[in-house]
Amino acid sequence: MSYSVKHYIAWRCAQELSLGCVNLGIGIPTLVADYLPKGVVTLHSENGILGAGPEPGPDFVIDPENMDLVNASGVQPITALPHASYFDSSLSFCIMRGGHLDATVIGALQVSETGDLASWAVPGKDVLGVGGAMDLVVGAKRVIAAMTHLSPKGEPKILPECTYPLTVKNRVDTIVTEYAVFKFREGKLYLVEMVDELTFEQMKEMTPASYEIADDFKWVNRNSITEDELVLK
Repeated sequence: MSYSVKHYIAWRCAQELSLGCVNLGIGIPTLVADYLPKGVVTLHSENGILGAGPEPGPDFVIDPENMDLVNASGVQPITALPHASYFDSSLSFCIMRGGHLDATVIGALQVSETGDLASWAVPGKDVLGVGGAMDLVVGAKRVIAAMTHLSPKGEPKILPECTYPLTVKNRVDTIVTEYAVFKFREGKLYLVEMVDELTFEQMKEMTPASYEIADDFKWVNRNSITEDELVLK
């Protein structure tokens, strides 16, 4: 099977979520909504929605009266569940900053071995601003970083120290990539899951951060995932 890398990461992030209120950031995290069982998680979007649903189907036509029914990107349409509520940015950011989110899934450019996150600026490229990312990662009870394991140039993204401007220090709890899942436990980084297509030596070559193999480590066979579980693109 040929999986979409981004959809696989989003699917795996969804497995990390249980009952509670969760915010999905821009990029790969927006796809997580498509893989959440109904009634398990209440989704919050920083632009002022509580109770967001999955992405509309392929036949969806934007209603001119609902042009603002989008996710935090400002352009991607979303659905709203029957119990959804809407509010202004001030209340939305109170939810984010006030510790009311059980988790946030946020896109990442780099994560350090101590849980630092860089997610908003690449030196030398145009910068739109940090947006609500710093509020999310400070206020949420759990921070799940969703990202490809390597940059488009093949550079490692899980590092001893972040080289890009930081979003926050020491706040990431879990890292999910297309190859592995890492978790921070008592200040240490542990490899808890890895696809069986790689060896430990190959993982280390593309992950220069210091980490240990968790006692509960497990191998994953991506080919065993059914089409009902993971949409193939």
